[in-house]
Amino acid sequence: MRDIFVFACYTGLAYSDIAKLEAHHLRMGSDKEEWIIIDRTKTESRCRIPILPGAKEILLRYKNYPLNRAKGLLLPVNSNQKMNAYLKELADICGINKNLSMHVARHTFATSITLSNGVPIETVSKMLGHNSLKTTQIYGRIIDSKISQDMKRLRRIL
Repeated sequence: MRDIFVFACYTGLAYSDIAKLEAHHLRMGSDKEEWIIIDRTKTESRCRIPILPGAKEILLRYKNYPLNRAKGLLLPVNSNQKMNAYLKELADICGINKNLSMHVARHTFATSITLSNGVPIETVSKMLGHNSLKTTQIYGRIIDSKISQDMKRLRRIL
């Protein structure tokens, strides 16, 4: 369960997309790096996501997992309801005062992993499979630290 949440943090994939992730979704990109290419369940929009090292480690950890092989899936995923219940329990145990859910992992990818590290919002939007940049801009509004960093950089230039 923890690994699935962390995988979502590194990929931005929604629960429903992780639950259907199969080997044919992994492809070599033009950059000679491995990518996840999948049509989102919710919108049928194509997501093209370069695989970050943390996500790759998780995929390798479950490569020969018997349950996955039997179902043809890459990761062992419980129901969304069960995943979110376990995440809530994990948050309570760890003293995290946030309602952890699989959607929080997707949000983390958009904010902490990509936007806060300078990935352009247009790129993030494509990786998340959003049909409209306006949808992605919701994530961008809460990155005051990114705005501050950008303005500090601008002040140094001026």
